[in-house]
Amino acid sequence: MTVAAPLPEERGPLSAAVRQVLLGGTAPAVTVAGADPLGEDLQLALYLSYEPHYRDLEGVAGEREWDAGLLGLRRPMEEAFLGALREAVPGGDDVAAALDPLLVEPVDGHGVSHRLLEDGTWELMREYLVHRSLYQLKESDPQAWLIPRLEGQAKASLVAVAYDEFGAGRGERVHARLFADLMEGAGLDASYGRYLDLAPATTLATVNVMSLFGLHRSLRGAAAGNFAVLEITSPPGARRMAKALERLGAEERCVRFFTEHIEADAVHEQVMRRDVLGDLLSREPELATDVAFGIRATVWLDELWERRVLAAWDHGDTSLRRPLGAVTPKASGTSGTSGTSGTSAS
Repeated sequence: MTVAAPLPEERGPLSAAVRQVLLGGTAPAVTVAGADPLGEDLQLALYLSYEPHYRDLEGVAGEREWDAGLLGLRRPMEEAFLGALREAVPGGDDVAAALDPLLVEPVDGHGVSHRLLEDGTWELMREYLVHRSLYQLKESDPQAWLIPRLEGQAKASLVAVAYDEFGAGRGERVHARLFADLMEGAGLDASYGRYLDLAPATTLATVNVMSLFGLHRSLRGAAAGNFAVLEITSPPGARRMAKALERLGAEERCVRFFTEHIEADAVHEQVMRRDVLGDLLSREPELATDVAFGIRATVWLDELWERRVLAAWDHGDTSLRRPLGAVTPKASGTSGTSGTSGTSAS
């Protein structure tokens, strides 16, 4: 039985307006002018305006998905977000220059997965999983919007990658299901959307950009670039995360999610670069600027998220909006609570 995701509290006038429309009210007069395009209010409002395309929200009727008032609120927020991304990253149409740095692992890597591998506790690991749950529990759903926007080999190859992401015909192997298993093994609530209220704007933005690119045909090049980044950068990080979980004594179902991505995504990287991006750009070379933009925007948002998480951890603070211990998860895989650190998942 599918359970509707809880509708989080607003974080300002924009998210309050979106909540009002989702719950059947009339769109109030609000303006995006002056709002931080990467701030808590706009990013939550944008996330909520996209969510009816994916899953049910508590108290929200299905027809809200295409509500004119909701779409009217969403469009200026999308323009503000897109404008901020274009201003933040370099322009240009050199796709190879945007991709090539991602193919080399830095010797002195210091990202979140490095930290968790070196000295991460269960407390930090669970925070990481909560952040990632916003995307991983609907892994590849935003990228599926790209399928009808492609042709020929690019379409065929993208579908081949998606086939693996969605379990290769086996429901229990769907990557979103594997991540839910991981969360349960770590003593977290794997219900879809359970931790949305704890996710900061930097986390929301990494998911919103996928929906923004995927839902607009005019941004199909950026969507392809976004998907390429996810596949290219996945194997090294997955390898570190698997080792980090093994070091913490995690159950096999916790490690499985990441080991599944190590070999599969190494193959996907080649397919995305050669067969998806290569064929797309041979057909529509004018999309090179958008593809490069999608790559750079995705990397920039991921780096912004990592800096925020690491800064919080460096100061001994939670990287979430509130400590995870304030939430009582429906744990099924551990005996501890989600807010305590330890050396074992059991």
